[in-house]
Amino acid sequence: MNLKRREALRLTAVIGLMAATGLISQAEAAEWNKAAFDGKTLDDVLKSLGGSSADKSGGITINAPDIAENGAVVPVGVTTTLPKTQQIAILVEKNPSAMAAQFLLTADSEPFVATRVKMGQTSNVHALVKADGKWFVTTKEVKVTLGGCGG
Repeated sequence: MNLKRREALRLTAVIGLMAATGLISQAEAAEWNKAAFDGKTLDDVLKSLGGSSADKSGGITINAPDIAENGAVVPVGVTTTLPKTQQIAILVEKNPSAMAAQFLLTADSEPFVATRVKMGQTSNVHALVKADGKWFVTTKEVKVTLGGCGG
């Protein structure tokens, strides 16, 4: 079984489990945006998410190490001061699929997310934020000393 098929099966299983346990609804699981996760570039992902362009913003902060010793588990957090934040996505520019995570926020949510991502090599990490219907982005380079995507 090739790697892409294995990843797709694993992700389908996780989404199914989340739907079965009530973490997400069946409708949310069915509406998963596969095209956004298949995007290879920031522009591809942005287009798949319904945006046409993203403005650079100083109101977004990426909390990630300057140097990650192990690319298999790189901690990344994103915080924003932009009002009416609706979505936050984390993209790793040089990964086979750029989008590593997407978070949909409600009006009552704190505009902060944190996760761990895999990075195969040194790359720019983009935080893409949708706030008040507009897209914004900020970028940080993370150097990887030991690759996590098969490296």
